[in-house]
Amino acid sequence: MTEAAIECRNVWKIFGSIADADFQRLQREGGSKDDIQKRLNCVVAVAGASFSIAPGEIFCIMGLSGSGKSTLLRHLNGLIRPTAGDVMIGGVRIAGLTPAGLRDLRARKIGMVFQNFALLPHRNVIENVAFGLELRDVPQPQRMERAQNMLKAVQLEAWGNSSIAELSGGMQQRVGLARALAGDPDILLMDEPFGALDPLIRRQLQNQFVGLCRTMKKTAVFITHDLDEAMRIGSRIAIMRDGRILQIGAPHEIILAPADNHIAAFVQDVSSRDTLSAKHVMTEASPDEKADSAKTAGVEADTLLSEAARLASRENRDIPVRDPSGAVIGMLRIRDMLAALAGRGQHAQD
Repeated sequence: MTEAAIECRNVWKIFGSIADADFQRLQREGGSKDDIQKRLNCVVAVAGASFSIAPGEIFCIMGLSGSGKSTLLRHLNGLIRPTAGDVMIGGVRIAGLTPAGLRDLRARKIGMVFQNFALLPHRNVIENVAFGLELRDVPQPQRMERAQNMLKAVQLEAWGNSSIAELSGGMQQRVGLARALAGDPDILLMDEPFGALDPLIRRQLQNQFVGLCRTMKKTAVFITHDLDEAMRIGSRIAIMRDGRILQIGAPHEIILAPADNHIAAFVQDVSSRDTLSAKHVMTEASPDEKADSAKTAGVEADTLLSEAARLASRENRDIPVRDPSGAVIGMLRIRDMLAALAGRGQHAQD
């Protein structure tokens, strides 16, 4: 079994003093964030967060302002220590590291990208990208070569000698991403990195980020308050509210089976057409259906539901789903496609 890249085990973060007896009761009984603050004069920022992230996964954490998502992210590189619970990076318990060990973890295994770019205005572009390597005492020729390669990866190779002030917001964010990648970390922590950008630039950077993660085999934790963004880039999504994780699942699982009314309200405006694929909605094909569909038009498993629905409408029938060899692996039924496109998941039907 592959070891998790990141694991959180019942992580709690409480700002303020709390007696052991009150904390034990809080763990047992829970309560709303406002009620706990009034009753115990403390703020529960993260409440019992548990999840495991596989190597190479893009794991999105989303929620409204104050949900605890950024606080949880800062536990993953030791910027914040949990009140209770453990954070593991590659099987290593962060709380057990010495200060030097924690600095080494941040320098070598983890790269972080912020919404405000955090670039150094007195250094040019390539010097910004190479800055982390400079702190690690990497010789100047090697760090400049690595920085130039990372600028090429984010399509800024011609801008290395430019000042930061000459770059647009989207270009500056790509410099931040290149800087995070320059140290060749296993893990990228992304704290709403594209939130301040225009929609078109944002979409371009989302696509570029996903492509880089796949090509360079990076594990990423991506914080966002935008569900469309989470659905577009996340392998899985954790939705938070008042410090608690309400649901973790793949995008199609959250759309089709929201865990409660709060999440159902989140996903009601998400376009199923651009998120769901045939594999998410197909059901088992009977032997007769497989035989009857042998020569009829069908779609592959990764075909977007919108495209499959157009074929079903044109043909006025259920559509077979095929693997790359052409074998029928399931059926897309018109009623199921209509329900999915209408956003009628399991919770919505309750």
